[in-house]
Amino acid sequence: MFTCCYTVLSTAAWLVALPFLLLFSLRKKYRSSIPARFFLWRNPPLKPEGIWFHVCSFGEARAVAPLVERFDPDIRRLSATTQTGFESLQTLSAGQSRYLPFDPLLWFWMKPQKALVVMEAELWYLLFALAKRRGAATFLVNARISDRSWPRYRRFTWFYRLLFAHVDRVFAQSEADRKRLEALGARHVTVVGNIKLGQIPSPTRSFEKPEGYLVCAASTHEGEEGEILQAFRELKMLRPEAKMVLVPRHPERFEKVWRMMRSFGRLQEWRIARFSESGNLMADLTLMDRMGELINCYAVSDLVVLGGAFEPIGGHNAAEAAQFEIPIITGPHYFNQKDLFAGIEGITVVEREKLAETLRYPKLLERSRLKLTENPMEIIEKEIRNVL
Repeated sequence: MFTCCYTVLSTAAWLVALPFLLLFSLRKKYRSSIPARFFLWRNPPLKPEGIWFHVCSFGEARAVAPLVERFDPDIRRLSATTQTGFESLQTLSAGQSRYLPFDPLLWFWMKPQKALVVMEAELWYLLFALAKRRGAATFLVNARISDRSWPRYRRFTWFYRLLFAHVDRVFAQSEADRKRLEALGARHVTVVGNIKLGQIPSPTRSFEKPEGYLVCAASTHEGEEGEILQAFRELKMLRPEAKMVLVPRHPERFEKVWRMMRSFGRLQEWRIARFSESGNLMADLTLMDRMGELINCYAVSDLVVLGGAFEPIGGHNAAEAAQFEIPIITGPHYFNQKDLFAGIEGITVVEREKLAETLRYPKLLERSRLKLTENPMEIIEKEIRNVL
C-alpha cells in the first residue's frame, strides 16, 4: 500500500516540477543529468543479473571504485545521481554506467539484479523497494548519519522504517552511526569503519615537483579561496620560493576561481597559470582545472590546506593526503567526516581567522598519518559474493 501511495505522490511531484526541470536542464551543470534522470533521455536500463553499485557524486564514486574493481567487469552495473559521479563511474564500466532515474521512473527502467549496493546516504525508497521486489539482495555501505542531519532523519523515522524494511545488510562507519541507523529501523548493521580508509587510491601519474615549498589547497568551496590566498601570501612573504596549486571542489567554479586568482596574483606580481594550459605546477599560483588530478597533486605537495570545513559544508576526505604523511590543515566544520578523521592522526584544525598564522610556520605542524585499521572492503566483498 505504501509503495503505491509513494509512487503516486512522487509522480505528482515530478509533474509539478516539469517546468523547472526543463528550465534547469538548459544550464551547463545539469545539461546531461536532468534529461537522463527525469526524462530517461539516452539513459537505457542496465543489463539484468549483475551487481549494481549506486553512488551520488564524484567523491563516492572514487571511494567505491576499489570495491567495484573486486568484481568481474561483466557483472558490474553502475549508476550515479550527479554528472561528476557519472563521469567518474564511466572509467569503471563505460558500457554499463547510467544516471539513476527519478524514483517513479524506476518502475519502467529497473531490470532484475543479483545485488544492489548503495553508498552512504542515497536512501531512495523505490530504489530499494523495487530492487528487492525484483530479486536483488540489498546493501547499504559506508552508511553514516552526521550530527547535523540526525534531527532531520529522526523526524521521519516512520518513513525510514518502511525504507529499511527493504535493506538486507547495512555496513556502518561507526558505532554512533549503527545506533542511529538501528533507531531508524535498519537491520543487520555491522560496523566496519569508513571504506575510504580501506583502500586509498594511488597517484595515476607523476608530476614534476617544483622547487620550493608546495602548498595544495584542496577541494575548496565558495568563500574559502579568498582566505586561503591571503594566508598563502603570509607564507610567501617568509618563503618567497613557496608555490600553491588550488583545486576547487566543483568544476563549474573553475572560471570564477581563476578570475579571483588572476586578480590576486597580479597584485602580488606572482606568476599564475592554469594547469590545463601549462601542464605543470611551476607557477607561483596554479589553478588545477582538470578533474581526477588531486591525488597526483598530493603526491608532490609539502602541505595540504583541505577545504570544505572553513565554511559549514562538512569537510572532505583527508585520507588521500594523509597517506603521504604530510601536514594537513583544515577548518572546524568537518561534521560529515568525523568518522574518517578518527582514523587519521596529525590533522591540524583551525578557525579560518587563524589560517594565515598557522600557515606562516609550516615546520611547526605535525605530519598526518593513517591509523592501522581492518580493511572493510574484504568484509563487504565477502557478503556480496554470498548472494552470487
